Amino acid sequence: QVQLVESGGGLVQAGGSLRLSCAASGRTFSSYAMGWFRQAPGKEREFVARISWSAGSTYYADSVKGRFTISRDNAKNTVYLQMNSLKPEDTAVYYCAARPNSVVVITRARDYNYWGQGTQVTVSS
Repeated sequence: QVQLVESGGGLVQAGGSLRLSCAASGRTFSSYAMGWFRQAPGKEREFVARISWSAGSTYYADSVKGRFTISRDNAKNTVYLQMNSLKPEDTAVYYCAARPNSVVVITRARDYNYWGQGTQVTVSS
């Protein structure tokens, strides 16, 4: 079992930055691949970024590539999402998620086993 709690969301102007954190409980955190997803009102939940258990592999949606950075600290059971150059279209509830690590990069929300409650990110123009 893994329990996830996100924090760090808020209101920011376009061009600004935020860093989201996701604290995980459970002794097996380091064996899980972690992902960030987001969901805007009226839209489906979409993949944002993913990091392997060892942090040796990261993968990003095209819409955030070059602006967002995912990282993790297994000693602190925490995964981060640094978001720079934010745009109004980045406005959404952001969720972290966990699944057993795999060589194949998994980007479908339904393939992740554990989810946090989400944190709101609002980018004003």
